[in-house]
Amino acid sequence: MNVSLVGNITQPKILRDSFGTAVAKNVIVVSLCISINYINGTLIHTFIKHEIFNGNPRYILFIHMVFNDMIQLMISVLLHVLSYIVFTINVSFCCVLLMSAIFTTLNTPLNLAAMAIERYIAICNPLRHAQICTVPKTYILIGLIWSLNAIQALPDLFVLLGTQPRSFFYSNIFCYRDYLFNNPYMIEKRKFVYIIYLAFVGLTIVYTYIKIMFVAKATSLDAGKARSTIILHGIQLLMCLLTFVGPFLDNLLPGMFPMHILEMRFFNYLVIQIMPRFVSPIVYGLRDQTFCKYLKRYLLCTMFEVRSTIKTPQPKRNLAKVSDKSI
Repeated sequence: MNVSLVGNITQPKILRDSFGTAVAKNVIVVSLCISINYINGTLIHTFIKHEIFNGNPRYILFIHMVFNDMIQLMISVLLHVLSYIVFTINVSFCCVLLMSAIFTTLNTPLNLAAMAIERYIAICNPLRHAQICTVPKTYILIGLIWSLNAIQALPDLFVLLGTQPRSFFYSNIFCYRDYLFNNPYMIEKRKFVYIIYLAFVGLTIVYTYIKIMFVAKATSLDAGKARSTIILHGIQLLMCLLTFVGPFLDNLLPGMFPMHILEMRFFNYLVIQIMPRFVSPIVYGLRDQTFCKYLKRYLLCTMFEVRSTIKTPQPKRNLAKVSDKSI
């Protein structure tokens, strides 16, 4: 963010960037957000336009992750920019933004686990893949992911509603999760949930990778590609881990670099919030040959398309001239 709050929640010591530094940081963040979401939006458009993708469970899970990343990135950048412009925002509005960010953050590791399992079934049990991994079941699985996250995230909101007076939700606050949901119960529960999520997804990815690795040694190249995909899932899981340990790093960095607190926090923000959103479209959208072939039609505007659009109405004008002469 644009500030560093050192000390307790009630009486923080506020460190602010200079005007030029603040502008530069926001330009970098907003530019990255627009670029990444342009690619992600093109991926979603490509998915919707072609039945070869929207009828495939693998791509459905991939697009769900892309859509999830878009929401998470937009909320993160919005909070970053607002922290420079107004510093504090309405508590109710902050609740909406933070709950959306919490949902999308928790969706990512579970979606990675689902994608790894789908690749495991496709490679290790291909005869039953069409029966197990169907489009309706995929959408049900996505619904279960959101429902599971709701079960663990909504209690924090209910505790906040039950413990704070009504006037609190009309006040302003620096929109940071630890400052809004600061009940000790919430913080301890959050740590426990993060550990469970990462352990479950980590074991799932390791198990599927080992199984696919044995198949890849004895069968086709597709299994080898699937093994590489599982490795990339593991890399993304490590990035998810960075997201979860972000608050701990925010508390650790000021002690390690007391003279560069703001710079370290901004670097921490870029690595944790921006870079994981940048990796997903590259790994799956550009690495997948089938998806990349269709993606190029929308991502790049070729001169041929522009010329054909300009020349389209010309034959009608020529026909009109001929008809006038004949009359």
